[in-house]
Amino acid sequence: MPSAAVVGALVERGLTIAVAESLTGGMLVSELIATPGASATVLGGVVAYDTRLKHTLLGVDADLLAAAGAVDARVAEQMADRVRAVLAVDGRPADVGISTTGVAGPDPQDGKAVGTVFVGLAMGERVSSIELSLAGSRSAIRSATVAEALVQLHKMLEG
Repeated sequence: MPSAAVVGALVERGLTIAVAESLTGGMLVSELIATPGASATVLGGVVAYDTRLKHTLLGVDADLLAAAGAVDARVAEQMADRVRAVLAVDGRPADVGISTTGVAGPDPQDGKAVGTVFVGLAMGERVSSIELSLAGSRSAIRSATVAEALVQLHKMLEG
């Protein structure tokens, strides 16, 4: 899914978006803002690579992080939901939040295999996550995460 289609759908609906990333390290927000016209919809992104930042910056529940680790569906959901308020402009939260958290390798993390990824999506009261099982190199997993996050975001906007 090209980012232009996602940005176009967001602009068409007059929606803003905020991005919270871990394993993708800014690649997702970079892909979105590479699209001309993205400034009308993309508020910004947070790279919370260190697990502690997921709590201190994004407000992910500390008990959840302690129990499940950073690679978890509920963590992805909280990241996507809470980044909307973290990146509020003039007191107005973003309409849409999206997040990525997972294991790009080379080693497993929090008992999760390399290639285990969660994409969180939040719009209005709807908050969900998608689990991905990806294969390949660290770079391939990160790139595939960005591509699939765009697909899932587009589906949410069209649904």
